[in-house]
Amino acid sequence: MDEVSPMPSVSLWDRISNSKTLAWEAYKRKPISHWILLVLSSAAMLVAFPASSLLSRVYYANGGTSKWIISWVAVAGWPLTALILLPTYFVFKTFPTPLDLKLTLAYIVLGFLSAVDNLMYAYAYAYLPASTAALLASSSLVFSTLFGYFLVKNKLNAAMINAVVIITAAMTIIALDSDSDRYGNITDRQYIMGFVWDILGSALHGLIFALSELVFVKLVGRRSFHVVLEQQVMVSLFAFAFTTIGVVVSKDFQGMKSEAKTFKGGVASYYLVLIWGAITFQLGVLGGTAVLFLASTVLAGILNAIRVPITSIAAVILLHDPMSGFKILSLIVTFWGFGSYIYGNSSTPKDSS
Repeated sequence: MDEVSPMPSVSLWDRISNSKTLAWEAYKRKPISHWILLVLSSAAMLVAFPASSLLSRVYYANGGTSKWIISWVAVAGWPLTALILLPTYFVFKTFPTPLDLKLTLAYIVLGFLSAVDNLMYAYAYAYLPASTAALLASSSLVFSTLFGYFLVKNKLNAAMINAVVIITAAMTIIALDSDSDRYGNITDRQYIMGFVWDILGSALHGLIFALSELVFVKLVGRRSFHVVLEQQVMVSLFAFAFTTIGVVVSKDFQGMKSEAKTFKGGVASYYLVLIWGAITFQLGVLGGTAVLFLASTVLAGILNAIRVPITSIAAVILLHDPMSGFKILSLIVTFWGFGSYIYGNSSTPKDSS
């Protein structure tokens, strides 16, 4: 009876060599311009989003008090996205997506929800350290996964469910460390409000993400770079309109002049913080949109996972945020949760469509 010869073992070096070969083949399949755009888009996500978060905290730490102004800043840069969208019609030789009543109403609803979401995050950054707010905001992955499952019928596997449990545990760890993770001028009530608003904002962000995907599936029927940009422009435009109404009603525009005079660093610093806050937020949005189009949701998830520790570490270094052992543990657990989700997302079979 013939013996079955054992399968030859593959060494670590052979695996590295095979990975290098596959990476090189993937590189050659795309023009150099593709990789330059992907690198720039990834850098925009990893730099602009953390910068926007830090600038929101800088605003409050130096004398700013308005929640409406910060939520307005988050959408005030929407013309930047529109300026990027217009040339794509000529580059891709396509036309704008026709707006019917259902699609317009969908954009209005998403715009209103985005305005509310930005206001919730503004309250979070007013009362929480930037590193804590960023960690709590990562829970949006949990809610987008759950809403995606129930509303869009996205598939779930064990790794994704594991990620939901892990990230929820990380949020619980932060809650247990509330005594050491607080600025001296923040009361217990304000800290709890910031915590709750951050979680609620993350839940609403997850719902917006699922509803946006539902719009593509049910109303648009296709997904391309310019279509994604169109949705971003329209949603940001309506969010800008709703937020502007809120700022006008609360008379915060009139208060900007007096707020700027008492701002630490002076009037110029006050307006620079707001202007750069608007620019960095839109650059982050554009970077995320481009990464989704040029690469995949997996890479976008990886970059989203990386920007959480970048924001937290930058906040500790630049803003002197408190960093306790509990927060470090929460950061590690959150990163682990992101890794589990990315693995689950990459191993879930995609529909051919």
